[in-house]
Amino acid sequence: MPAFENPSIFELRYTDLGTIWDAARVAGVKPGTIRVWECRGKIERVQLDRRGPLYHLPTVERAAKVKPGRPKAA
Repeated sequence: MPAFENPSIFELRYTDLGTIWDAARVAGVKPGTIRVWECRGKIERVQLDRRGPLYHLPTVERAAKVKPGRPKAA
């Protein structure tokens, strides 16, 4: 289960989906970082048809706001 889940397939809007390049642009990172996030379970791709993997851009944007690293001790 990814840390940042996509909405249900019935709630997705096609205008909110984008390629790995679109996801990288929204997150402000390189496409390789999007692949790493996917491998580590931070985000997941959306597979709707044979055109290739798509990403829910609002979910990627939320994931990008979380800074990496360990939380500071209280």
